[in-house]
Amino acid sequence: MIKEINVTEALSLNDALILDVRSEGEYNEATIPGAVNVPLLDNVERALVGTVYKKEGPAQARKLGLELVSPRLARWVEAVDRLACGRRVVLFCWRGGLRSHFAASVLDTMGFAVYRILGGYKAYRRYVNSYLGVEELPLKAVVIHGLTGVGKTALLRRLAEEGLPVLDLEGLARHRGSVYGKIGLPPSPSQKMFEGFIVRDLMAAEKKGIFIVECESRRLGNLLVPAVILRAMERGYRVLLYDTLENRVRRICQEYTRGPQQNVPALQEATSALEKYLGARRVAELNQLLAREKFDQVFSFLLTRHYDPLYKYPAEPSPDYDLCVSTADMDEAVSRVKRWIMSLPEYERVKGGELDGIGENTAGGPPGPRPVPGAG
Repeated sequence: MIKEINVTEALSLNDALILDVRSEGEYNEATIPGAVNVPLLDNVERALVGTVYKKEGPAQARKLGLELVSPRLARWVEAVDRLACGRRVVLFCWRGGLRSHFAASVLDTMGFAVYRILGGYKAYRRYVNSYLGVEELPLKAVVIHGLTGVGKTALLRRLAEEGLPVLDLEGLARHRGSVYGKIGLPPSPSQKMFEGFIVRDLMAAEKKGIFIVECESRRLGNLLVPAVILRAMERGYRVLLYDTLENRVRRICQEYTRGPQQNVPALQEATSALEKYLGARRVAELNQLLAREKFDQVFSFLLTRHYDPLYKYPAEPSPDYDLCVSTADMDEAVSRVKRWIMSLPEYERVKGGELDGIGENTAGGPPGPRPVPGAG
């Protein structure tokens, strides 16, 4: 028996295969995070059926669709079976139409436990827009600030490994947020997919009461950070990371030179984009140093002469932040930030107002309730 469920119910199911039966083109543009694609019609076939629908009507379009799908239907079921491994199947198409109806009927006939998302991917997009369209999230942000190279991303990843709720915007966007942001990284997702990832991670953070995020500007490459996230950053707790210039340069070298030819051509191209800030002569000198693999000299110059003055973060503890931590010892930094976060009054607060799982506070108590603005 096919069970029809809404998006909220679908996202709450555990141990289920989320199956996107749309074409690979639709799937590649955006899907529900975690969904796998076993299309009923490929890109060309979908276009053909759409053309027939417009010219000859729905009956002829359905007939063509059946003719296209029938020869490979057994293989399609086998592919779903391999992916499901005995789990329930939650499937969807674009708007809960013919493709999901047909796919659900076939799988139900073959003995699968089948759920169909009402309204399809279109309903999911309405859900995402609604979630991100509020004035304020039901979560308190803990915002990580600091100069380039202090290890903000490394700290976020370590905190996530420790089980804390992290929203790694740069990781989700696959972009580090500067002209060097795409070096060594895979293609960025679409805006819709980026927003889907954000909602997934925020929903997972809700039971913790907080989320940890690096301070970002509005844009990450071609992607836009939702306005509600930026507002949460402005109202959130502020954590400053700091370290020596030497350690920062070392981290940047490790991060940006991993790749073929140590990413020298890409680094030179990105450096050329700074010509209007640094001047043509300086850019040419830096690119010559990159060609000679003098990375320390290049990154040290870029930090002290461009990025540090641009971001204006302190290089030492400052009273303007709720917590200041040196990352010279990253293990110790992770431990300090974790203990402090677990001491916050919002951490693991349940709806009834009780506190659950308050951890040890070694930072002298949680900061006051005032939201401290500052996007860094």
